[in-house]
Amino acid sequence: MALQQLTSPYPHWLFTDASSGDQIRLVPERGGLLTGWCCGGTEIVYLDEARFLDPSQSIRGGAPVLFPICGNLPNDQLPLADGRVASLKQHGFARTMPWQLSALEDGCGVRLELTHTATTMAEFPFEFLLQLDYRLAPGALEVLLTLHNRSSQSLPFSFGLHPYFNISDLTGLKFEGMPEQCLNHLQMAPAATAEQLQKLEQGIDLLVRPEASVSLVDIAAKQRLRMELSKPWNLAVFWTDPPRKMICMEPWTGPRQSLISGDSKLELAAGASQELQCRYVVEGL
Repeated sequence: MALQQLTSPYPHWLFTDASSGDQIRLVPERGGLLTGWCCGGTEIVYLDEARFLDPSQSIRGGAPVLFPICGNLPNDQLPLADGRVASLKQHGFARTMPWQLSALEDGCGVRLELTHTATTMAEFPFEFLLQLDYRLAPGALEVLLTLHNRSSQSLPFSFGLHPYFNISDLTGLKFEGMPEQCLNHLQMAPAATAEQLQKLEQGIDLLVRPEASVSLVDIAAKQRLRMELSKPWNLAVFWTDPPRKMICMEPWTGPRQSLISGDSKLELAAGASQELQCRYVVEGL
């Protein structure tokens, strides 16, 4: 079977591509979390398994889903156009809720679904359906997000993924496609990108607005990981958590607090749907 339910090394679902043998692992009840991606026999996604198995700790690894905001809000409050106020913790609620999982009909991947509940309506008063598709292609993981607004009013949102990727070390990495300037989230101030990327061992948290794709080149592993972006899902956040041998390379639609500032804010009309796409490609050097 392409999609199997397993209990080891932790309860999860395993999808295997019939042609390549590449695999993805998912735990839908833990925020629709993708916990693994094996491409060409190499595990691309980082997961702190011991921490994952301890429910008292936050997850470090996999690909948490960020919705309906990326980052945080002042006092966790979002003023809405009709005078109401939404109450949202950092990165929103999607990463902590149970999702539904099914295999795609074409056999190339899986679909995760999340819909509004009484709990989400209390925090964010909109009816919605999120469909998150992961597809395996030769040397690649393709991501398609479809948001359906089932409310009678327009729905403001940001969307992002927070994937963690294995690296050989925090040294010996190169980056391609990066703009000269970035936003340093640690100080919430503009900074020189190249200067920030020299601080991986100290810990970085930066947002860039690339022209197209951005790549992480792991020289020791002889591997390039390219993140292909397309509007409006075209911002990238890079984050390290030393001494972990991982780096997050995250696609976001908008910067922190974009639903307040209006910078890259997305708004979906009542009854409408919107698709977002990105793609990760693994290449040898």
